[in-house]
Amino acid sequence: MPSAGAELTRRRRRREMAALGMGIGGRRWVRALRRSPVRVLPPPQEPAEEPQSPVGPPAVERSSAGPGLWYEKAEPGDGRLRKVVTVAKSRSFRDRHGKVLLEGLRLVRDALEAGAVPCSLFFSAAGLLRELPQARLKGASLVKVKFEEIKSWSDLITPQGVIGIFSKPDPAKMSYPAAQLASSVPMVLICDNIRDPGNLGTVLRSAAGAGCEKVLLTKGCVDPWEPKVLRAGMGAHFRIPIVANLDWESVPSNLPATVQVCVADHKDPGAQAEAEPVSQGAGRPGSASGNPKAPVKSKPGAAPPEHEDGEGMAGSCTPELTTRYYYESWIQAPAAVVVGGETHGLSPGALHLAASTGGKRLVIPMVPGVDSLNSAVAAAIVLFEGRRQLLQRNKQEDKRQKVPVGG
Repeated sequence: MPSAGAELTRRRRRREMAALGMGIGGRRWVRALRRSPVRVLPPPQEPAEEPQSPVGPPAVERSSAGPGLWYEKAEPGDGRLRKVVTVAKSRSFRDRHGKVLLEGLRLVRDALEAGAVPCSLFFSAAGLLRELPQARLKGASLVKVKFEEIKSWSDLITPQGVIGIFSKPDPAKMSYPAAQLASSVPMVLICDNIRDPGNLGTVLRSAAGAGCEKVLLTKGCVDPWEPKVLRAGMGAHFRIPIVANLDWESVPSNLPATVQVCVADHKDPGAQAEAEPVSQGAGRPGSASGNPKAPVKSKPGAAPPEHEDGEGMAGSCTPELTTRYYYESWIQAPAAVVVGGETHGLSPGALHLAASTGGKRLVIPMVPGVDSLNSAVAAAIVLFEGRRQLLQRNKQEDKRQKVPVGG
């Protein structure tokens, strides 16, 4: 029998051989040593969904203005308002992207009620949303910013804390106030070379107040969506259709078929005989022209220069128009009135259009020594007088219809 020491030696060798992967079953031990341990993972758990806001991924709050209306709270240093305001004030950007900037609670409200489509709205207090038609704000990006941010980029002396970016309104798709439509008269205003933003805004306001059906702006007028025009218009942009950037060839297609076009003037007919022949109406507050069959072209985007010697008239003579004082009977439905800018006056196309429709030159008499009236003042005088005459004619026609036959 082997001794106890030999048996211990034999067992020690077996253990060493097993550790080295040798001996009986050595390959099996090697494979076992090469295997990686299996890790048991728990079943995956789906994360709880967080409420999402239509405005995007940043942190949002539910507005207290109404259910389903979300707004985003801008973080410090957020430059979106600065970028939007800076770019939207550019006319090239407005024309290229079809966007306009509206500032002030009243202007934004008027735009929403008329059906203008909001893209972004920046406001300083959630309570301001309660003063707007909330149903029309859904789908727009609503961003709450500090009042200091709006004040630093506002054009107003006393900002109201609301600035909106809207798609440029399409007159054919707007819903103008029912009261405005019910009180309108068949009269159209044509603006010719009005380049001062304050004047154009006031003219638009007068046209809305007089109940004109629409306003046409020829090339050479200032953009009606300039911030200064919007402020002076006091919401008129959303009370009356405005068709801008027209050349004189396309003006007749925007007028009724039997319209009579008249031009506003400041020349006294008694003094015209002594004055030199007028070639363009330069310096007058208003005028109209253009022949639907052979209109006189005006340079796109610019008013024709003043031609003291009659140059640049394309070889054509200025048509003679019947002269009337603005308070005399001159209007028949439908009618259009052209008002020109103070600097460039009337375009040749305006005078030819008036002549081709049997229109008249409307004179606003002034005391000697006064050169001309402000365009906005001239427009208001002529438009409100035209409205008065049209309403008076309607009353007379109603009386005739009520008189029994043979009575």
